[in-house]
Amino acid sequence: MTPILYVKTGCPWCSEAEAVLDRHGISYDPIDVLRDRDAFKRMKEISGQTKAPTLEWEDRVLADFGPEDLEEFLKENKLK
Repeated sequence: MTPILYVKTGCPWCSEAEAVLDRHGISYDPIDVLRDRDAFKRMKEISGQTKAPTLEWEDRVLADFGPEDLEEFLKENKLK
């Protein structure tokens, strides 16, 4: 399953998350939750919050994170 990165237009943290994933050569589907209300509902459902970025990768969810958190998540889950 391709990871889903829930983002918001203009969000600097979302851009940083995309840069980290790109740097590691990780393919993902970016979905703008400000333009897709169903995706916003899904993000809220899986994470319990409304902040972006939120990453959904198989059965794992990383919500409202910075680049260091994402690096640690990738390392802990052996995803890079």
